[in-house]
Amino acid sequence: KSRNMNKDRLLRRETMGEMIRFALVGGLATLLHWALYWLLLLVTVAYIAYSIAYLISFLFNFLATSYITFRSRPTWMRLWGMTGAHAVNYVVHIILLAIILHLGVPERWAPIPVFCVAVPINFLLVRYVFKNTKDKR
Repeated sequence: KSRNMNKDRLLRRETMGEMIRFALVGGLATLLHWALYWLLLLVTVAYIAYSIAYLISFLFNFLATSYITFRSRPTWMRLWGMTGAHAVNYVVHIILLAIILHLGVPERWAPIPVFCVAVPINFLLVRYVFKNTKDKR
């Protein structure tokens, strides 16, 4: 019984650690996305700026999520799984961006409400990918 309680505590601690590391990595990726978006708005329209910034932040996010959040090696299998998760997430982002822009939110600030909705969805999708793919060492 005591052994099961220790396992439960360790599992909770590990999950909490993942959530904290995910928040840090995700926060950095989101800041990178938004900064690139702002810069790209100087030379292109919102949807293209958002998409290019999303792609670059995705690549950063994949590597940081592998090494920092889930403390695992980046593998091709995880890259494809995370690409699938992010493809779904990207669609959510673009639909939300369109809605937010349609509501009249200025282009520079439109990503903020998008991030508030899409980031929790992304955590669940990415966690699923990393928990359901094994390292092949």
